[in-house]
Amino acid sequence: MYDLIIRGGTIYDGTGAPSFTGDIAIDGDTIVATGKVSGMAKREIDATGLMVAPGWVDIHTHYDGQALWDPYLTPSSWHGCTSVVMGNCGVGFAPVIPERHDWLISLMESVEDIPGAALADGIEWEWEGFPGYLDALERKDRAIDVGTQVPHCAVRAYVMGDRCLTEETAGADDIQAMADIAEEALKAGALGFSTSRTVLHRTAEGDVVPGTYAGRNEMLGIASGMAKAGHGVLQMANDMADEVEELGWMGELSKQYKVPVSMNVFQRDSDPLKYRRVLEGMQQVNTQGGQLTAQVSGRTAGLLLSLDGTINPFQSKPTFRELRSLPKDERIARMRDPKIRERIISEERRKGRGGDMAQLFLEGWHKMFRLGDPPNYEPKSSESFAERAKRSNCRPEDLAYDALMEFDGNGMIYFPFLNYADYNLEPSFEMMQMPNVHFGGSDGGAHCGVICDVSLPTYNLSFWGRDRTRGAKLPLEFLIHKQTQSTASLHGLLDRGVLKPGYKADINLIDFASLGLGQPQMAFDLPTGARRLIQRATGYEMTIKSGVPIFARGEATGAMPGGLIRGPQRAVA
Repeated sequence: MYDLIIRGGTIYDGTGAPSFTGDIAIDGDTIVATGKVSGMAKREIDATGLMVAPGWVDIHTHYDGQALWDPYLTPSSWHGCTSVVMGNCGVGFAPVIPERHDWLISLMESVEDIPGAALADGIEWEWEGFPGYLDALERKDRAIDVGTQVPHCAVRAYVMGDRCLTEETAGADDIQAMADIAEEALKAGALGFSTSRTVLHRTAEGDVVPGTYAGRNEMLGIASGMAKAGHGVLQMANDMADEVEELGWMGELSKQYKVPVSMNVFQRDSDPLKYRRVLEGMQQVNTQGGQLTAQVSGRTAGLLLSLDGTINPFQSKPTFRELRSLPKDERIARMRDPKIRERIISEERRKGRGGDMAQLFLEGWHKMFRLGDPPNYEPKSSESFAERAKRSNCRPEDLAYDALMEFDGNGMIYFPFLNYADYNLEPSFEMMQMPNVHFGGSDGGAHCGVICDVSLPTYNLSFWGRDRTRGAKLPLEFLIHKQTQSTASLHGLLDRGVLKPGYKADINLIDFASLGLGQPQMAFDLPTGARRLIQRATGYEMTIKSGVPIFARGEATGAMPGGLIRGPQRAVA
């Protein structure tokens, strides 16, 4: 007798093969039979009319702190994720000496917009080295699996102290110490090593984060430690200021040390075709023996501007600042007053730091759109506040104010920052289908006051597989493969992402017709009541982790079958 049989669903097995109608039998945490399954089970689930797919594997999250207090790692688990990988972009919480606890929290808050008060309250520092951090993660009950990577910023600070910021070039002893830490961490179960090479990532004081300009010798030295461990991906955010140079050392590193390199790739307004040159350059390196892959997103890196969030166009207006301390209901009531409205719109903004980038986010009316409910993530250029204002003979500020005041002051403005230079998602469409790419970019757990892309797994399936109207769609088999077997394979998690005998029984049962996204909302449910953007999904009838239902129609069952992923995982024969 089986433990569980799922009967009569439309099975998308995660490999990209055509779907079929059939059954899945599970014993313990493992799939043991698929197709037409005879026999009986302790429990049977009728999946007639439902899509049956592997649990999503999200390889780009920042739950490094949240994983220590939230067993569900929401919102990811609300969107069908059964495995997540955190520790991306060089930021994290190990290794660390006690004197650096607050510094790492400040760095995470500055880079990833995770409230520092929540991190300080929610983290119990039970470790110094990275193996100790893994042990602390493993002691926690959890509903889904989590794996993590070694963050360059923390490693550099641990080895170099204050020099981590002031010295771009690490010495030979520093590099060897970092290589040793990488080796030790990977042998203890880390999945990779991450770094940041983008000027967008800065400390609270405005400095680029440690390692941004780390030279070839430092990166190759770290890779040597990874090679000794025998596994691990080098993940990075990278501006690719000099494409030839950057691809050169990445290719050399991946060939010499057999270390795969994975890099976030987006379209940027400043050079709309650079993404294509970078991806084609990566392919060329790979034809010569390199192992370069890209993480690409199915939509923009979209900022959500709101009254309760990190950014909105009126945040530096004196009258708005005076109202911020009021209870929300009172603040919204005051903002409805026509006189106060006009005062806020007409006032000169208070000057602050941030330069051209901050100015763009506050006054870039050509890139601001009403998000609405349901949210529209592929708006036309004619729908921007700049174009609407021209047609309506009003100020774009009026339109922005109206959008923020919608839904009782919970309205949001959508600012597609990356992947939207041409006001459509064709660059994403192209990138998603190029060789050597994985779906990524959700940033689960991060950018709590301004970005909510954690819904990408749900969005990719519903938008690209069903709802898109401004261009071509993509096959469901392809989309499911790209966020299951494909993402799992990057980190050698070969025991999941496929619905075949021998694989982990991580499964989503989906009513595809009703699969969709709710409006993003600001919640105040982090430790200390700190804020974060969340987004719910519809259509997930059940999510099963290791053979155990963890969510049924959006409600948690209370089961905790998840755990810490230590190193690559092989499929059970």
